[in-house]
Amino acid sequence: QVQLVESGGGLVQAGGSLRLSCAASGRTERINYMGWFRQAPGKEREFVARVLRNGRRADYADSVQGRFTISTDYAKSTVYLQMNNLESDDTAVYYCNAQISSTVNAWGKGTQVTVSV
Repeated sequence: QVQLVESGGGLVQAGGSLRLSCAASGRTERINYMGWFRQAPGKEREFVARVLRNGRRADYADSVQGRFTISTDYAKSTVYLQMNNLESDDTAVYYCNAQISSTVNAWGKGTQVTVSV
């Protein structure tokens, strides 16, 4: 099994920056991708970004392209999400995700990001 622990959420003004971290433990050698999803109040959980565990490929949602950067520390089994130029629409609970196979995923408990205007 894989366990994920997020950190780095908080309150920030619009235009500001935050950096989220997610540390994986357990059977980390089974992880293919690590990434982030988010869920705003009253909305469904949506994809934000993901990165191959070796860092060679990253994908982003259109809504965050150019503002967010995902990276990984392979040795530490940790993924980071640098969020710049934050907007009110970025307010959500951010969940770390580890994709182990096409049908098996691990999830963190989530960290709140609130952007004030």
